Amino acid sequence: TEGLFGRFLYLQSLFHRLMTEANKSHPSKEIRRPTMFVALLPMIAMLFFVGVGFPILKLPIPIILLLPSVVAAIVAYYLGYTWSDLQKAISDKIGQSTGALLVLVSVGMLIGSWMISGTLPMMIYYGIQIIDTRVLYLSAFLATAIVSVLSGTSYGAVGTIGVVVMSIAATLQMSLPITAGAVVAGAYFGDKLSPLSDTTVLAAAITNTDIYEHIRHMLWTTVPASLLGMAVYLIAGFNSSQEAVSSELVSTMMTQFNQIYHWNILLLLPLVIVMVGSAMKYPTAPLMFVSSVVACLLAIFIQGFSFNDVCTACANGFNVNMVHKAGFDAAAASSAVVRLLNRGGMSSMMGILLITYCAFVFGGIVSCTGCLEVMLEKLQTKVKTDAGIISSTVAASLLMSVIGGVSYLSIIVTAELFGDVYKARGLASCNLSRTLEDSGTVVTALIPWTGGAAYMAATLGVATIDYLPWAIMNYTGFMFAIFYAVTGISIKKIRS
Repeated sequence: TEGLFGRFLYLQSLFHRLMTEANKSHPSKEIRRPTMFVALLPMIAMLFFVGVGFPILKLPIPIILLLPSVVAAIVAYYLGYTWSDLQKAISDKIGQSTGALLVLVSVGMLIGSWMISGTLPMMIYYGIQIIDTRVLYLSAFLATAIVSVLSGTSYGAVGTIGVVVMSIAATLQMSLPITAGAVVAGAYFGDKLSPLSDTTVLAAAITNTDIYEHIRHMLWTTVPASLLGMAVYLIAGFNSSQEAVSSELVSTMMTQFNQIYHWNILLLLPLVIVMVGSAMKYPTAPLMFVSSVVACLLAIFIQGFSFNDVCTACANGFNVNMVHKAGFDAAAASSAVVRLLNRGGMSSMMGILLITYCAFVFGGIVSCTGCLEVMLEKLQTKVKTDAGIISSTVAASLLMSVIGGVSYLSIIVTAELFGDVYKARGLASCNLSRTLEDSGTVVTALIPWTGGAAYMAATLGVATIDYLPWAIMNYTGFMFAIFYAVTGISIKKIRS
């Protein structure tokens, strides 16, 4: 991330010098309104670089976002804008989202502190034990959903409890595609609804939506889609074997968890602070900071970690190598335990902060030049209803997912394209943030050439095309979003 950021600063400095010289040559250039063709050029460049840069050239996402920003800047210069105009537009864009960006950093600190205190591990420890092999497919969804909600990571949930469930399914000679589909759906359930998930925070941040309002609004689509999937899993597993199977992996994980942490009811206090504080509508970032401080104190006085370890966990994330307790050898720790526990820290959010910053560069320039305004005016002449706008958002998000294969890009680009349209029609930003996740975050796991799908297939040992039909929540969420748009159910308006 530091290397990428350094390259970004270099490109920014170079571009600044070029634009400064250009401004000297054309100090009084008249500003023109872009034609539809000119307005489309930055978006065409974005689609091109997303479609070619990530899947073919394997370019880093920040660079993929900066390249079309250069095209947008050239368009801006052609229209008569100076570098000062663009710099102010970018600064304004970033300034509007300062609160949301602070939440991103706070989430990283929260995860690190909750990991070292034992708050998250204790919830995962008891959550893992609810697996009921008599209804394996349903249990696969529920157990993975619980772990992903508590940890905020679909990858971690699949790489730990998902692997456990797959091993049980193989032992019982049950359907691996159905089990894998249930695991993927459960993992992305948490990736959508957990306040610790980076995509959840990003969707809320990029649309300037309160994260808890965003999560509450997503329940309208995620819950029915999940219930539909759960009904299918229950029916599919109704005649399956009820034989109980012990898992060596689960046993190993439980043993090592017990060696690392001391369980205490007080470990739930950081969670209670966040839940009660959010219910009372306290500001998110300060609330997370207070919860993190309490978690740090628990890590020191209950778990016995040093002050330096606690600070390191908050800044760079927890690591099992910090554990120096009798009976536990960090070098011999299970890979599943390491994958689940070694995470968090403010530095873990620097990558997504860089991506967001680069996205604001593109969004600021396009907004400043009026390109978005021209495109949105054209869109508004063609799309006259809330249903049309939300359906267009779904289509654009799916297209970005297929082309780019990265949920971050799908969320960011689609949000920049449609944000003003929602405002113009009086639609609350939570409608946009929900639709972005319904059609962006969860769909990438179903597209074989994406990194998410490749990880799921490799980890679970089932091809994407085989588990796809059974990951029901992943492809029915946006269907419910369109249904609500047509009927007007759950569509929230901006309060006048």
